[in-house]
Amino acid sequence: MPITIFHTATTLNGFLADENDSLDWLFAVPGADEAESSFGAFLETVGAFVMGAATYEWVMRMEAAERPGMWAETYGALPCFVVTHRTLATPTGADIRFVQGAVSDFWPRVADAAGDRVVWLVGGGDLVGQFDDAGHLDEIRVSIAPAVVPSGKPLLPRRIGPDRLRLETLDRAGQFVEATYRVLR
Repeated sequence: MPITIFHTATTLNGFLADENDSLDWLFAVPGADEAESSFGAFLETVGAFVMGAATYEWVMRMEAAERPGMWAETYGALPCFVVTHRTLATPTGADIRFVQGAVSDFWPRVADAAGDRVVWLVGGGDLVGQFDDAGHLDEIRVSIAPAVVPSGKPLLPRRIGPDRLRLETLDRAGQFVEATYRVLR
């Protein structure tokens, strides 16, 4: 059974994106190259990844407008499960698998695709909460950026109490604080 990790960056006050769904705050952080290199090591452990439709559409907008080839460069041919009820465009050469319903409905396909490697939950936060509800969230890795925005998409819009989170590691990568929490059942 693969382990499932929510690995993301957040502002100091807990937002994944600002009120305009922008990550400009993230790309403006000095020393982001150090954080990017530690993310690369994580990505080498991933067997499959999962994201919601809004996150997928944001990545596709970035691919089209700002960083052509970003998908292939970042994700390669890793199987990507997109949770959606709609039909969405796919980048050339990408292994995109559209799924819908409860996490328990599509979890066997995700676990099979990942094999003995990590399942990476890209986001959004509500989808990660659904994985936790289904008992398939093992770890939360958060890179905390030195940025504050007034509002936006919260890191994880669910209650997971301190009795269920155990701090495993705390590191620094450039200007980011990287915290890893084990999610207890």
